[in-house]
Amino acid sequence: MISIRSTQQLGDALRAARKQLGLTQPQLALAAGVGVRFIVDLEAGKPTLRLENVLRVIDALGGDIRLYGLLSVTTDDQGEGGGDGA
Repeated sequence: MISIRSTQQLGDALRAARKQLGLTQPQLALAAGVGVRFIVDLEAGKPTLRLENVLRVIDALGGDIRLYGLLSVTTDDQGEGGGDGA
């Protein structure tokens, strides 16, 4: 597991994973359904990238995202007004 706290750390981790898999940036872009420029920007730590595409790249690399330290929300909680006091 890798702890990510910045876009640069995410970019570095994804670059390392890509290289470990022996993929070029164009090959990863094709596998993830994004452009090569997106991969370049992601690996450079650009902070304004579309989350949907970041998730596609992570999936193409065989990874997933897990969040720790956040409160769990169950479907029962959401059905009771979502905690907005209504």
